[in-house]
Amino acid sequence: MSTLNAIQLTGVSKSFDGFMALAQADFTAKWGEVHALLGENGAGKSSLMNIAAGLYAPESGSLFIDDNPVRLSGPRDASRYRIGMVHQHFKLVKPFSVAENILLGLPEQPGNAVRGSHRQRLRALEARIGEKAAELGFAIDPCQATESLSVAEQQRVEILKVLLAGARILILDEPTAVLTDQEAERLLETVRSFARQGAAVILVTHKMSDVKRFADRVTVMRGGRTIQTLDPQSVSIAELVRLTVGESATTHAHQPGTPGEERLRVRGLRSPEVGGHRVLNGIDLSLRAGEIYGIAGVGGNGQSELANALMGLPEPTEGDIELIGFGDLRRASSEQRRALRIACIPADRYGTALAGELSVAENFGVGQIHGGRYGSFFRLRRKRLEEDAAAAIAGFDVQGVRSLKQKAALLSGGNAQKLVIAREFSREPQLVLVHSPSRGLDVRATAAVHGRLRTARDAGAAVLVISEDLDEVLALADRIGVMNAGRIVAEFPHPADRQAIGKAMVTHE
Repeated sequence: MSTLNAIQLTGVSKSFDGFMALAQADFTAKWGEVHALLGENGAGKSSLMNIAAGLYAPESGSLFIDDNPVRLSGPRDASRYRIGMVHQHFKLVKPFSVAENILLGLPEQPGNAVRGSHRQRLRALEARIGEKAAELGFAIDPCQATESLSVAEQQRVEILKVLLAGARILILDEPTAVLTDQEAERLLETVRSFARQGAAVILVTHKMSDVKRFADRVTVMRGGRTIQTLDPQSVSIAELVRLTVGESATTHAHQPGTPGEERLRVRGLRSPEVGGHRVLNGIDLSLRAGEIYGIAGVGGNGQSELANALMGLPEPTEGDIELIGFGDLRRASSEQRRALRIACIPADRYGTALAGELSVAENFGVGQIHGGRYGSFFRLRRKRLEEDAAAAIAGFDVQGVRSLKQKAALLSGGNAQKLVIAREFSREPQLVLVHSPSRGLDVRATAAVHGRLRTARDAGAAVLVISEDLDEVLALADRIGVMNAGRIVAEFPHPADRQAIGKAMVTHE
């Protein structure tokens, strides 16, 4: 590895509405290394990296590239210094194709200039995308509309966009959160090889195993400050957890639930055929009270479409989704779903779970407006609403809430997730439908979310967890179904064989 500094931030401070997000924070990554950045949600990691990527301007402190001081006027300026950041929450134009999104991100540099008409430029870029995708082991159609991609596939587009723009200082925010074991290993091997070729990779992650296996150095942040930089091979995972959260996190031994009566039955669920292909191609599953049923699979095999159909989001399907004692769940209105005590936690917190322009309190109470607890939309009982919201925020440890009137869009991803869970669990649910529950959460927040799901199960709820994080599925599920090519292709009771699950995830009939 080179001893030269690729990027260095010293004494960086930044506040938002009087809240000190960064306080004299320091960070240095060298050419040729993979440098991990650890910290709880709200520790300041994303704020610091957003300054490095030119999205925020620091109130104090200095930024150096190649040991030379620079001032960034914005992301395009950062791109000139070959800095690229793949954000946890993607920056894609949903109606555009993959190639069109990547074209938007290409800086105006000689190496990126493609002559000819717009169509010719796109065709040439599509070929480059195909080459880079194959190099990374990504299966991506450059012509596909981004809005039709799964969360995992959208992340791959973001990674391709940054690399094709010529980034040599690559910042990855939670890059493996929605990848399978095999995909994560391939990606991290690729970025490590990229670093060894002389680049610098900054890996913002909560996965201690990724740090131990792939990082050359790790910097820990807490409360907006830099705590320590060290060699990850010199410390145990338990010590990394202690440095990250300030205390040891206990590992939850899996205690199986006590399954009761069948509560949800899905039979022959199919989506319309497009080009000879069905995204959902005959889903069969049964969910019982008092159990957690986990669905594992590689992103893009119909998980998002299944979640949408079950949660009542627009998703044309044929087949049966029967809520025992009610009937076709697709016919249930939002008011009926609330009355039936169905909790829904979608993967896209900001797009479908929260209204970012509404306040934290309003987002918490929106589900009970029709029930009359808080009056009506035209005459809210704000005092009761804010009392309940404040109690839930404290009970679910939603941090970063300086006022119940602040917009929900200002919450970090992890705290936005905790607000969604606080709302959905405000009345004891009987059916819990959740997609990627701990994506982007730190160790302590993940443990809290998993604990809530187990508590709901133990209270008699039927819990369905869809996650592309196999560790999460293995930690939670009493039964595991593997989704491949739009179907449940295998089921495993707990304890399940990880290798057998992995094989079912990638085997194509």
